[in-house]
Amino acid sequence: MKQFRCVIIGAGYFSRFQYEAWTHIPEVQIVANCNRSLDKAQAFATEFNIPKSYPASQFREMLLAEKPDFVDIITPPDTHLELCQIAAELGIIIICQKPLAPTWDETLQLADLVQKSGVRFMVHENWRWQPWYREIKKLLQADTIGDIFHCNVHTRLGDGWGDDAYLARQPFFREYKRLFIFETGVHFLDTFRFLFGEVSNIHAHTARRNPVIKGEDSALLLCTHENGITSLLDANRYNESESDNPRYTFGTVRIEGSKGHLELSLDGSIRIKKLGEPSYSHDYTPSKENFAGDCVYNTQRHFIDTLQNGGEFESTVEDYLKSVKLVEQAYSSEKSGYANGGNNS
Repeated sequence: MKQFRCVIIGAGYFSRFQYEAWTHIPEVQIVANCNRSLDKAQAFATEFNIPKSYPASQFREMLLAEKPDFVDIITPPDTHLELCQIAAELGIIIICQKPLAPTWDETLQLADLVQKSGVRFMVHENWRWQPWYREIKKLLQADTIGDIFHCNVHTRLGDGWGDDAYLARQPFFREYKRLFIFETGVHFLDTFRFLFGEVSNIHAHTARRNPVIKGEDSALLLCTHENGITSLLDANRYNESESDNPRYTFGTVRIEGSKGHLELSLDGSIRIKKLGEPSYSHDYTPSKENFAGDCVYNTQRHFIDTLQNGGEFESTVEDYLKSVKLVEQAYSSEKSGYANGGNNS
């Protein structure tokens, strides 16, 4: 069993889930971390038994000194291009948090950099690794509800109302001029692609419910897939769900097909209703660990398994560009009506 030396840059709110997940993968040793605030890096180092911490200004020096097999980049999007360039120049494998960059042009720059460098690169896109979506994919592939017609996702996160919206967890959200689709909607678009194939058309309607923030916090996204399936995301971060933990499944899902339908509930359970028959609960047990069914661990486990066994990551930069292009087209579609999907051009 090969052992991998890992370094991490970032010690913000979400990075905790990634640090924790790495500690559950026996092939990985975190040998160093760094952050803009050295105190925060050192606090994480103490908590997760990491030997050494550096300030973010010494990122290159850390890579040269520690000689890691890979680096986990868990920093804001506007830092990714520079950090990836440094790691790529040194030939170090990269796993990088999404969004990859603040703009489409910078995302293309980063993709070009990665492709030319030849360094192995995976986007940390964990939504499709939530256990209910992996299970739903199996059910669809098994023809459980027949040919798929339509998917409807309904999500209300309830973390974006009030004058203090987002301050407790991710205060930078308040300054994003593009918020919901850029930061959260992209997860669902990537998952729609994972479940139903590529998107040929997308239409969006967005709104800002809370006046204290700069970007949109509500979105309706309607996708038509190349195979004729439609998928609809009805979402906002302002209103609340009735779940004790709205960030467990991040909403409900109903998928309809020629033989019946299936539904994902807020507690992670799946019910199946075949036409003319009583509904029943599907027998599986999603994890309650870490974040959203332990999807961060599942993502990082896939990263390590792929490094061990060869093959291609699910979320390559080339593949993820398709989801990012849908984000760009969703924003533009409000001005121009339906926007053609970005995968044929």
